[in-house]
Amino acid sequence: MKILVINCGSSSLKFQLIDSETEELTAKGLCERIGIAGSRISYTLTGHEKRKWDAPMADHKDAVRLMLQTLTNPEDGAVKELSEIGAVGHRVVHGGEHFSEATLITPQVKEAIMECTVLAPLHNPANLQGIEDCELQLPGVPQVAVFDTAFHQTMDEEAYLYAIPYRYYKQFGIRRYGFHGTSHQYVSRRAADILGKPYESLKLIICHLGNGASVSAIKDGRCIDTSMGLTPLEGLVMGTRSGDVDPGVLEMMAGKDGKNIHEVVRILNKESGVLGLSDGFSSDFRDLEDAYLEGNNPAATRAIKAFVLRVAKYIGAYAAELNGADAICFTAGIGENSPVIRELICSPYLEHLGVELDKEANNIRGKERIVSTPSAKTKVLVIPTNEELEIARHTLAIVKGK
Repeated sequence: MKILVINCGSSSLKFQLIDSETEELTAKGLCERIGIAGSRISYTLTGHEKRKWDAPMADHKDAVRLMLQTLTNPEDGAVKELSEIGAVGHRVVHGGEHFSEATLITPQVKEAIMECTVLAPLHNPANLQGIEDCELQLPGVPQVAVFDTAFHQTMDEEAYLYAIPYRYYKQFGIRRYGFHGTSHQYVSRRAADILGKPYESLKLIICHLGNGASVSAIKDGRCIDTSMGLTPLEGLVMGTRSGDVDPGVLEMMAGKDGKNIHEVVRILNKESGVLGLSDGFSSDFRDLEDAYLEGNNPAATRAIKAFVLRVAKYIGAYAAELNGADAICFTAGIGENSPVIRELICSPYLEHLGVELDKEANNIRGKERIVSTPSAKTKVLVIPTNEELEIARHTLAIVKGK
């Protein structure tokens, strides 16, 4: 079976076609600037050169139509007919408390996704639009929703509740949900494979470090805590997001700078993190790392050190919560590709946990490897994430079981 994996953003549509038997990527692409002048598509059939071209796309319906036309193109399409696509797996950012696992999409499921729009106003409407457009253009093909938040629904209430009046949770669902769940699940399962141990017997700390970043604690195959909260703003210092901040800061920012709450939250989301700490130098960790290594940019050094410290603090906290860890896993753009950041986090902050980094093994980018010494009590792994494959796996399981 060929499974089409779709990730719809407000003005974009990413897609991959995956063979469910071999789990190999058949083709992938990206529709950009949907509904905006200059819309375009990029497409790669595995084993061939990437193609890019301009293509008018007034809305997501046009993008889905163009995607399907591209996949069936006689010259470099991945399938001869659309009937070869057996199912579609959709990334949906927020499932609230409705969903603790992937689910076959029904009218009731779409209603629940819409209800969660208040929790993810920028993402859920776009995700739902992609679902409805695929239903329209692929009638009869099973559609499956895979939620970023679902993997974290195993947290106990002491981990997900905020210490605010309980009525806010009961009336409005204000609690910690966590994000990047599909990545955390894929990487934690892959870690068990690499370590050769049962997934249900391990204590793992997963560090998904990219422009958006989160850490999770996995015990016996279930997530018991994660750094992001009601929104992706909580937790680590990120590219442009502040991460954890005293709520009193919001009041002071508003009062001193004449901002309303919406403007303050926008600043915390768009102008903070390493961008803010570096005084506007960059939100791109590659730029910051280069400047840090050159040693003549105090602003970049400040940002890198703050990011590293926050990650180490969360790892330490989760090691306490887990009562030790079998392994710490690094993934996503920074976690997979920055030996420098990994080393700064592991040494000296994590040595008390039995972490011993092998500097030679750690000198890799984008490759799967154990990068700790053979004698290390706590193993350190680099595992490239594959959220699309995880979505395809969930989709296949739902379709087979329906």
